[in-house]
Amino acid sequence: MRKINVNKMKEESSLRGSEYGTLGKDVSIALGRKPESNDVLERHPFDVEIVRVPPGRKNTLFHAHGAQWEFYHVLEGRGMARHAKGVTRIEKGDAFLFKPFEPHQIINDSDADIVIYLIATNPFNESLYLPDEDKWIVKSPRFAKVRFDTEKIFSAKPGRRKISRKAKRS
Repeated sequence: MRKINVNKMKEESSLRGSEYGTLGKDVSIALGRKPESNDVLERHPFDVEIVRVPPGRKNTLFHAHGAQWEFYHVLEGRGMARHAKGVTRIEKGDAFLFKPFEPHQIINDSDADIVIYLIATNPFNESLYLPDEDKWIVKSPRFAKVRFDTEKIFSAKPGRRKISRKAKRS
């Protein structure tokens, strides 16, 4: 068994600009999770974090996961959870879940921190969709940004592409 005391852990900052970011404790990493590993014994089946969203901030961009589930439990504070159907007020004691393909974002519109206990599954080949930006982020097995024009892809006519004789010879 591996044990840590989260009260003794330092918070790490992911604050970006004045609108996005959190402070938090990555409990899974402290317990030995190796994020880049493909070994299931090193990777861990889920991630555990204690996340603090300062007043006036959003935890991250509005996003949906392709395979990951996320469970949230509000330990302190109040704010809003943005989701596909709008926003829902959240406060201390609330627990909620986002399934894959459900866009979400935590917004702190109060004057005090929101502290959240977050448990997320840790799937291989995860992807993210950013609805506000209409962009995909694909991580498989290493992080890479992928952009494409969906109009061109879905309006293309199926069929074989003709190769000119010159192209065949070279």
